[in-house]
Amino acid sequence: MALPNVEIPRYELTLPSQDEKVQFRPFLVKEEKILLMAMESKDNKEIVSATKQILNACTFDKLNINTLPMFDIEYILLQVRSKSVGEVSKFRVLCPDDKETLVEVELDLSKVNVNVDDDHTNKIVIDEKRNLGLVLNYPSLETSQAGFDMDDKDIDSVFNIIISCVDHIYEGDKIFPAKDSTKEELKDFVESLSQQAFKSIKTFFDTMPQLRHEIEVENPKTKIKSKVAFKGLQDFFS
Repeated sequence: MALPNVEIPRYELTLPSQDEKVQFRPFLVKEEKILLMAMESKDNKEIVSATKQILNACTFDKLNINTLPMFDIEYILLQVRSKSVGEVSKFRVLCPDDKETLVEVELDLSKVNVNVDDDHTNKIVIDEKRNLGLVLNYPSLETSQAGFDMDDKDIDSVFNIIISCVDHIYEGDKIFPAKDSTKEELKDFVESLSQQAFKSIKTFFDTMPQLRHEIEVENPKTKIKSKVAFKGLQDFFS
């Protein structure tokens, strides 16, 4: 005899990067297990593969997951999780003052938002007199497929990240879309930039929107109160 179907509720969120409503459903047990196992492995390709698989299912295949900015991906995952296991989750955090005492805290996931730096811009000015510069896109899941780390000591990896995020280069009224240039041409262009221009690119990545929430914790041993920041998927799924 066939078993009864389980009804799964639908919810709605607004993507942080744009004013677009998205319907979603909670994780199924098997889906959260897949994601948690991937994150525990700390293997970037496994995490990306699991994320893509689960988000496509939980958003009813209505989004192009590969092209969404990573902060959209993180926000959707957190909203899905909050509706799956409860909006209030418990975490164990390390007290910053002695860096050895662990305390348990509760965090309302529904209050976590994507934070945007007031000075953040994706337009990098290279030469004001020539009106020369470039416009960058945010790293996507596809960018992360190869491992996204702007602090990587491998300079080739850093350049590959930058190149993959270039939307277009401009000079005056002329626009040069990145898709019309080869990877080698883009690499040569980036390598020709001044240190100041390269620093501006680094600032773009350092200040781009991110999932972040700050809470106050009190060390039970020292009675000292400190601020602890949760940011990125690893912190919210730990």
